[in-house]
Amino acid sequence: MTTFVLIHGGGGSAFDWHLVEAELRDRGHDTFAVDLPVSDPRAGLWEYADAVVEAVGERGPVVVVAHSWGGFVGPLVCEKIKVPTSLVLVSGMIPAPGEAPNDWWERSGRPASDITDDYELYLHDVPRDLGRRVLDHDTAQSEGMSMDRAVREPWPLPAWPDVPTRYLLCRDDRFFTPEFVRRHVRERLGIVPDEIPGSHMAMLSRPREMADYLARIPAPTEPLPE
Repeated sequence: MTTFVLIHGGGGSAFDWHLVEAELRDRGHDTFAVDLPVSDPRAGLWEYADAVVEAVGERGPVVVVAHSWGGFVGPLVCEKIKVPTSLVLVSGMIPAPGEAPNDWWERSGRPASDITDDYELYLHDVPRDLGRRVLDHDTAQSEGMSMDRAVREPWPLPAWPDVPTRYLLCRDDRFFTPEFVRRHVRERLGIVPDEIPGSHMAMLSRPREMADYLARIPAPTEPLPE
C-alpha cells in the first residue's frame, strides 16, 4: 500500500481530488488531500508545506502529488517529510531557486491564453454539474483568501530536492498547453513528462486514468546504504 498526499492548485481545495481519492482507495491505497492555508495572510510557502506534513504524520511511504500552483509546495513537503518520498507534478508549475510564484509566469515563458471563459480554460471536459459543484465548493473554501505572502515569497530551496520526480502532462490542457509544458519540464527538470488525456482539471474529468497512472508508480523506498 502507498500513501498518496494530494496538493491542490491555486484557488482550489482538497475537494478537487475527491474522485481520484475514491479510485485510489478502491485500489487499496491510502490518500490525504490537504487544504492549504490560503486564508491565512501570515502563511508563506513553508507554512503551506507544514500543513501538508502535519496531515501526513509518520505514514509512509509517501507519493506527493502536486497540481498546478501546488508545484511550489510539493518539493518543500518532500524536503521536510521524514519517510521515503517521491513527487509527481500534475500540470504543475516548476519553481526555480529564489523564484517567487508571482514571477514564475514571466520567467517560465508561459504564453498568455486568449480564452476568457474560466470554465472553458480550466474545466472544458468536466461535466457541468460536477464542475459547478467543485467551483462552488472551492469558492466557499477560499473565501477571504489572502495569499499575498505566499505568492511574493522567493522559493526557498537552493536546488530541486533529491527525490524521484515525475511530471504528468494533460494533453487537452488549455491553461498550461502541452507545447509549453514539454519545454518547461525539459528546461527545469531535464526529464520527459508522462501524458494522459484531459484538461487542466483532469482529476475531475479523467479520475480513473489519473488513478491508474499514480497506482503504477513504485512506492518510494529507503535509499540503499553506500
